[in-house]
Amino acid sequence: MARAVSARRISRDDIPVARRSRPQRRAKGGALRLLVACLIVFAGAITTVVFGQRLLAWLMVPAPIEGIQARPAADGRLLGHFSYPEASDQNLVVMQPGIELHHEAAEALSAMLAAASADGVDLRMLSGFRSHDLQKQIFFEVKSDRNQTAAERAKVSAPPGHSEHSTGYAIDLGDGLVPAANLSESFESTWAFRWLQDNAARYHFVLSFPPGNSQGVTYEPWHWRFEGSASALQLFEAARRLD
Repeated sequence: MARAVSARRISRDDIPVARRSRPQRRAKGGALRLLVACLIVFAGAITTVVFGQRLLAWLMVPAPIEGIQARPAADGRLLGHFSYPEASDQNLVVMQPGIELHHEAAEALSAMLAAASADGVDLRMLSGFRSHDLQKQIFFEVKSDRNQTAAERAKVSAPPGHSEHSTGYAIDLGDGLVPAANLSESFESTWAFRWLQDNAARYHFVLSFPPGNSQGVTYEPWHWRFEGSASALQLFEAARRLD
């Protein structure tokens, strides 16, 4: 009997531990968590490769205009305004003392003024082409006088290099019969503005900053731009696409 017991003990002891032990249970969801972690790491690596250099470049590039700390948005706008080139002297014509326009806009505007006059409307030109230097002077001097931040000032006036007036295609218009309404929202209540709403498109002029415009610029019923040529359409393509 003793030998039999001893034999059973020896037989059991000879069984490898691995076979005598219960297999360990793996934690539920472990494989899924590992997969998710791998995907996160992979996505982070791709993002760094694709966008890392762009982000670094954006952070390293200084603000484009001295005195304005803001940088252009992804679509190129600075404080809501797109950048525009300055019209060359050879493309500008004098409409009246102190007011110049690109010759393409000037021809269309002359026809529009004549049509308005025939209808008894006294449209007046208030401001046309502005150089980048003049826009810089207007922007920063008024900003300082009114104790405004650059962002506050940009709501009503474009930063230098970002004004439609610099292209020579933009014109500010008023009503000669109601001069008190010039360059104010009250211009929308004049006959001149109502005439423009009904007729300006015939001469390829559009209101640049209507109420609630996507650029976030204050409503300017007096500010119109010419879009009646290929060069003008190209310049204002980004603004038109945004609207």
